[in-house]
Amino acid sequence: MRAVFLSKNMAETVRPPVVTILGHVDHGKTTLLDFIRQTTVAAREVGGITQATSAYQVEHQGKLITFIDTPGHAAFEKMRARGAKLADIAILVVAVDDGVMPQTVEAIKHIKSAGIPMIVALNKVDLPGIDVKVQTEKIKKQLSDKEVLIEEYGGDVPLVPVSAKTGQGVPELLETITLVAEIHELKGDSQKPAEGIIIESRLDKFRGPVATVLVRDGTLKRGDKMAVGEASGKVRGMTDWSGKIVDKAGPSMPVEVLGFEKVPPVGVNLGEVKGAEGNGKAKAVSLIERLKETGSEVLNVVVKADKQGSLEAITTALEKFNEEKQLVKVLSSGTGDITYSDIGLAVASKAIVLGFNVKVVPTAQRLAEVNNVLIRTYNIIYELLDEMEDVVEGILQPGKVEEVFGRAQIIAEFPYGKGEKIAGCKILEGTISKGPKVRLVRDGEVVGEMKIKSLKRLKEEVSKVEKGQECGMIFDTAIEFTPGDIVESFRLL
Repeated sequence: MRAVFLSKNMAETVRPPVVTILGHVDHGKTTLLDFIRQTTVAAREVGGITQATSAYQVEHQGKLITFIDTPGHAAFEKMRARGAKLADIAILVVAVDDGVMPQTVEAIKHIKSAGIPMIVALNKVDLPGIDVKVQTEKIKKQLSDKEVLIEEYGGDVPLVPVSAKTGQGVPELLETITLVAEIHELKGDSQKPAEGIIIESRLDKFRGPVATVLVRDGTLKRGDKMAVGEASGKVRGMTDWSGKIVDKAGPSMPVEVLGFEKVPPVGVNLGEVKGAEGNGKAKAVSLIERLKETGSEVLNVVVKADKQGSLEAITTALEKFNEEKQLVKVLSSGTGDITYSDIGLAVASKAIVLGFNVKVVPTAQRLAEVNNVLIRTYNIIYELLDEMEDVVEGILQPGKVEEVFGRAQIIAEFPYGKGEKIAGCKILEGTISKGPKVRLVRDGEVVGEMKIKSLKRLKEEVSKVEKGQECGMIFDTAIEFTPGDIVESFRLL
């Protein structure tokens, strides 16, 4: 179990250091990172030169370290400068055979400008035919001429000899990073809204705008709203650097984020994610507007997916929107690319077309453009369902007359499983069942809305409970409740 040290602010904890790797081209920066994280990124780069800024997390003796890999050659000066400014510690990689080179000097300038501590990694100490001792002394003198004083020269900059290829000195380098981080007492508050910076962004033809966000402080969660310059949106999905899907990212964690309405600018800070409405629902609003055009309260859809299993999962999930009344109607579903006939059906029935991991054939695309048919393509199922949920909420039009089925009071709470809680309730009036939405009310204010995923009475799973009965509820979202709160089951008419 990893120890967590609390500061005077009990919400504040020690956070992992963010480390940037800087230096001259071909001095072994990416190869060093490769050895640390046991991957082969360098072999996949064009010409062996890093072309983009990337971020990774590694663990050393139970402590996490976040690394940012920045390009090394002259064309990427601005990107290297950005890398230095968002890091806590800079590793200046210097090849023992080359010594201090033009981009080495430039990297020193960026590190000093950022005001962060520096560690020199003297790389390629395993090269044959090199007098490492003589070269090391020469490089120490070159560095001192640039006002970088190594510890042996009475300064505060550690120098660690390493070999990026064999791993010689790498454990010592990681240990030096953790020591420097401890000295500077890096802290983060995971309970705050996320603060971060965009370190990469691009437009993926299947997933839309994609951004790599380094969370500097706070926690970024799935569902949070985002604003970066003129780009805004809602976090619809996140993956860590290894590609694993995650629901939240805390201080010093880099994640790839889906959900921006347009590609955000690189190097710009992520605003307070919960405060920006922006255009986060632009796609959903356009779907709702389409419904208004047809005068319908039911969304007709044509669904195409790459595999039968995916197709069944999507259509089953869409049917769940119809628990209270029909809101989504699947007119046709099948596997394979979106074709001319799919669009023809959509034209005739005023439907939209949903595609999962499929392409739109050119003739179908042209027909859709001529007839203003809306096509949505996805490669992550929960993105599709999240957008459909936004549409359904728009169909329901909050503020209309509502029907309350029942009310219950929470009288106790019990731990359950990993991080979940059971709300022990007594039904005050009406009936509560697992189908309709419920809301949590505290002191007359609505705290949140959710659904009941488990409803138990006398240890048995039941579909509904009635006035005067006691039961246990588990909600489908991790909402904080307390004894005395009211649970209301309702629907909008």
